[in-house]
Amino acid sequence: MNLLDNDIKFVSGVGEVRAKLLAKEIGVRTVRDMLYHFPFRYIDRTKIYKIGELNEANSSGGYIQIRARVTGKNFFGEGRSQRFVIYVSDDTGKAELIWFRGIKWIENKFELGREYLIFGRPSFYRSELSLVHPEVEPIEAALMRKEHSSLQGIYSTTEKLSTALGTKGMYNIIGKILERLDGNVADYMPDYLRQHYGLISLEQALRNIHQPQSPAMLKQAQYRLKFDELFGIQLNIQTLRSARTTARAGFHFGRVGEYFNAFYNTRLPFPLTGAQKRVIKEIRTDTISGCQMNRLLQGDVGSGKTVVALISMILAVDNGYQACMMAPTEILARQHYATIVKLVGDIGLRVGILTGTTKAKERRQTLEALSAGEIDILVGTHALLEDRVQFSNLGFVVIDEQHRFGVEQRARLWTKNNNPPHILVMTATPIPRTLAMMIYGDLDISVIDELPPGRQPIKTLHYYDSARLRLFGFMREQIAQGRQIYIVYPLIKESEKADYANLEEGFAAIVRDFPLPKYRVSACHGKMKPEDKEESMRQFKCGEADILVATSVIEVGVDVPNATVMVIESAERFGLAQLHQLRGRVGRGANQSYCILLSDEKLSKESRTRLEAMCETTDGFRLAELDLQLRGAGDINGTQQSGEVLDFKIANPAQDNQILQVAQQAAIALLTADPDLSEPQHQSLRVLKARYSRNKDIDFSVIS
Repeated sequence: MNLLDNDIKFVSGVGEVRAKLLAKEIGVRTVRDMLYHFPFRYIDRTKIYKIGELNEANSSGGYIQIRARVTGKNFFGEGRSQRFVIYVSDDTGKAELIWFRGIKWIENKFELGREYLIFGRPSFYRSELSLVHPEVEPIEAALMRKEHSSLQGIYSTTEKLSTALGTKGMYNIIGKILERLDGNVADYMPDYLRQHYGLISLEQALRNIHQPQSPAMLKQAQYRLKFDELFGIQLNIQTLRSARTTARAGFHFGRVGEYFNAFYNTRLPFPLTGAQKRVIKEIRTDTISGCQMNRLLQGDVGSGKTVVALISMILAVDNGYQACMMAPTEILARQHYATIVKLVGDIGLRVGILTGTTKAKERRQTLEALSAGEIDILVGTHALLEDRVQFSNLGFVVIDEQHRFGVEQRARLWTKNNNPPHILVMTATPIPRTLAMMIYGDLDISVIDELPPGRQPIKTLHYYDSARLRLFGFMREQIAQGRQIYIVYPLIKESEKADYANLEEGFAAIVRDFPLPKYRVSACHGKMKPEDKEESMRQFKCGEADILVATSVIEVGVDVPNATVMVIESAERFGLAQLHQLRGRVGRGANQSYCILLSDEKLSKESRTRLEAMCETTDGFRLAELDLQLRGAGDINGTQQSGEVLDFKIANPAQDNQILQVAQQAAIALLTADPDLSEPQHQSLRVLKARYSRNKDIDFSVIS
């Protein structure tokens, strides 16, 4: 067995108990898992600060070392609230070392008057330095200890793991593994590729990512491991792209027929923008190419993606095929159905809908008509994935807000015909091109980067809670003018009782400040029964309610042109993508619209940056770039969407675009020369490729 495949429990200092903890807390089960659990930052262990040198400005968020003498110790509190404090000092100042756990173990480890080397994360209260649960070592032992590296890695951990191991324990385990590497790491990268791209060996990279011999070697290690990660992903993506474009026949939509002409000439509600025309042309080119289309359509909120999708589905019907559109929620599916029925009017297209709440009789009739070819376009939710949903001749599939469907769910639609239908996946969450290259590299990408003419830009304002009365006055003015208002509360997870209470309290406050019957208020949230939610939405859409108090369930799928104000409570708790989506619920009519971001006055630097960006621009692509920089690729789409985004170990598309481009070019060149990686010098690369083809967070599904 390869050393890297060994169970982590066999590493000196781990054992059964710690191995189970490592597996449960951070997913580390083998030696390889441990080696690929990279530090997220480094600190210089040769640097020792004087206590008087440290302040909030020069040590915020980092780790520091001090050399200080114990001057006293004390206990505070009782039971679970007990804490143990050690007082230390040097010739420049005083500090406190604080423990809330492991007190019995730690209290006898210190001698009054003895000097120690103390390592930890500093915090300040009234300018006094304190370190919680620091690592402490007698100065004599510290001076005798030889560091493997002047730069010590800091690893992401959990509270339980930190208590059991700490930074030092993690570092010791890594050290034991590195001692045993000596030539035992097989390098899957051929020598000629390493030389061509300036890559150090894999063993050198793994040693220097954990115990850098110098800053220069750390950079080389990071480059090699980032290249491997991006190259492995690109090998899979480019293989899929090649298979799709060369080996997979697609339905031929060669005819522009009566339905298309009737819709375009008599039913199109407004002239298409240049961007919409460009995207339709790209789709048209794909559907006459003879290859199966697999295209991502990006468009900001309100850019007209639905019309583009409808025109594409009409082309399918003109060529004798059925089309379907799948949406993630009942609200959105019914919104699409109503929009499509209204747009196509009486040109003869047969449109159906199928959702989880469709009544049994209606469901049976819809399924029979669908299999008999009597429905041209079917709109629905996850219900479309059921085995009993059988099409007569499905040729075109539209998946809206596709990030909300899992890979396996989406792939089930591909099997609804003997040959795979053309696929158009849509998202209203703009994705930076660098990230799109990674997540959707096997898809062709279209972008609608224009808004329809006549739309007024939404004015976005940031208010603190103290300005609430002023806001209420503005809301009354808008309602007096006949407008409607959304008020959205954060409900990140529906099980969070505090958030749910927050919405209830907010609803009560709105009813109190906007007393019935003068102002009509309805509510919509994920805890409601579907029929109650539908009724609340109906009241608001029909103008029977002036204010809709809701959670982010209205993030997509709500189109009320008369709604001109979006108030977002606790806006600092939302990500940029979600804030932008919520803002897109207004500005859909001819009247000036407003997005009001309400927040607490105490904001983190990142929260302040997000809210300022929202006020400065309505460009979703600019906001997406900033979101990527602030949060990284792993969380770019927010809580609900994280399952579809790459879980990078070390690469960051926001910062590593150049490495990504080099890795992509390298993968294309390699696969052009050796598509199956069958040449002897390339067979080891199959290991790298297989490692990333099994990453469930990457959409590598192939239509078979």
